[in-house]
Amino acid sequence: MLQDIRLAIIVNPELQPGHLANTIAAISIGIGSAMPALGNQQLTDRRQNAIDISSNQPIPILQADSRAIGALLMKALPKLEDRIVVPFPAFARSLHSYADYQTQFPGRDLSEETIDGVGLAGASKWVKSLTGSLKLLR
Repeated sequence: MLQDIRLAIIVNPELQPGHLANTIAAISIGIGSAMPALGNQQLTDRRQNAIDISSNQPIPILQADSRAIGALLMKALPKLEDRIVVPFPAFARSLHSYADYQTQFPGRDLSEETIDGVGLAGASKWVKSLTGSLKLLR
């Protein structure tokens, strides 16, 4: 799947800087865990210092308001086998354990939730069709 893959993370630029950074980080972890081939490698410098790489693909960070992000998420779903969709619903920010998120999530409807961000990975054509009109976060 890595031959024709495109990644994108879309976030609401109105989030406070800390929330923005947290949203991007959480989505990135979700994408990486769903597709370990994106970063499960090490490099060693000439002094033999080994590091784990961050990503072997570019990851544009795009911007949209929460309504547009929610609409984009609904277009990206249902998730197919060769597509990764990682949303960050705003209600998750108020929870302090994954167990709480896991318990509350089944009672929620993502189409009714405020979505602070979403990460996508999949065929280039699919990702472009969802994100082609969005601007880079600056």
